[in-house]
Amino acid sequence: MTSRPRKALIIGAGIAGPVTAMFLTRAGIETELYEAWPYSTGIGGGLQIAPNGMHVLAELGLADELIRNGSIAESFDFYSQGGKKLGSLNQNMQQRFGQPAVNMCRATLNETLIDKAWASNVSVFFEKKLVKIEDRGDQPVIAYFNDGTTAEGDFVIGADGVHSAVRRHVIPDGPTPFDTGLIGFGGFAPRAVIEKLPIGQRVATTFGQSGFFGYGMCSPDPDTGAMWWSTQPSHGMTAAAYRLQGQDAIRQHLRDFHAGWHAPIPAIIEAAENIVVTDTLDVATLPTWSRKRTLLIGDAAHATSPHAGQGASLALEDALRLSVLMREGQELGMTFQAFEHERRPRAEKIVAIARRNGNSKREFSPTGAWLRDHMLKLLLPVSSKGMDFMYAYDPRAAA
Repeated sequence: MTSRPRKALIIGAGIAGPVTAMFLTRAGIETELYEAWPYSTGIGGGLQIAPNGMHVLAELGLADELIRNGSIAESFDFYSQGGKKLGSLNQNMQQRFGQPAVNMCRATLNETLIDKAWASNVSVFFEKKLVKIEDRGDQPVIAYFNDGTTAEGDFVIGADGVHSAVRRHVIPDGPTPFDTGLIGFGGFAPRAVIEKLPIGQRVATTFGQSGFFGYGMCSPDPDTGAMWWSTQPSHGMTAAAYRLQGQDAIRQHLRDFHAGWHAPIPAIIEAAENIVVTDTLDVATLPTWSRKRTLLIGDAAHATSPHAGQGASLALEDALRLSVLMREGQELGMTFQAFEHERRPRAEKIVAIARRNGNSKREFSPTGAWLRDHMLKLLLPVSSKGMDFMYAYDPRAAA
């Protein structure tokens, strides 16, 4: 085993993968990035990068570009199903934490990261689905792909998401992703649907008797500049089953589910195109994040459901913190252990918070929903301070 690894094989070109590749390249390590899917653009819904994640993008020189192509989120406002305001969170983020929270299209983020990786001399390969990893003694680590090709390196980083193939190598009989019992619908709508409303650059979210709906600006594009999402109890229905029904049936389901909800929710549903449906999964804890010369990061190590708005930001943090530790020049196994020791408590705490937040989006009786709304109104000012640890974390600094 080399004490100073020279070449990294990074599996997964979503968010954590390309960012890790760029930071390791800066640290003098050659990187190769492998993605199972073909290169494509315009895929995915909207997301928010919190201040802690924006600090990482700023380190890459990408924060200003993504702010221009996205939309700063000035706050998160909560409403009842009938439209009564319950409270707000995440105000004055830039002033408090040094970076704003920014809504953006996932495709914009992914394309920006891949373009920057190419410009940073990262070798990127698509349609390379990992089959197995071979790690024998002092020989190079070998990654085998389903097209019959292989790649050799000094270590492997698994950044291949919630359904990670690398995780199966690290923990062959380990936990599988947990289905939280909620299903997500989402996509984009024309800015005109919401831009004349008093929402401005705030994100509006609504708790229903059953389920949850959110919307806000995410880009300057007039046709797709508003993002939206609906979270609902799945009742045993999978995202794949909804997708098989087709867009018309999905839209009708959303009309029925959100019938009677306050404006502009019905109008957003009517204006939405290319509705995305996803299962809501997480990975609460793993027995280990590494095995020999292979390390898991991002969703492969600690997938979080979207209810804390931290999945992408945690992945960005991982990428920067790993590169900082790699620069220290410790033996590889020690570096991987130090990474896990530092990152695990924070990541698992946020995964647990997200799962708990998801419980408020399940099905309630009318009385239960009324009680929940009143408790939210009382607790939001208090709970907001308890969430500051997520945003105040600066991944550039030592832990």
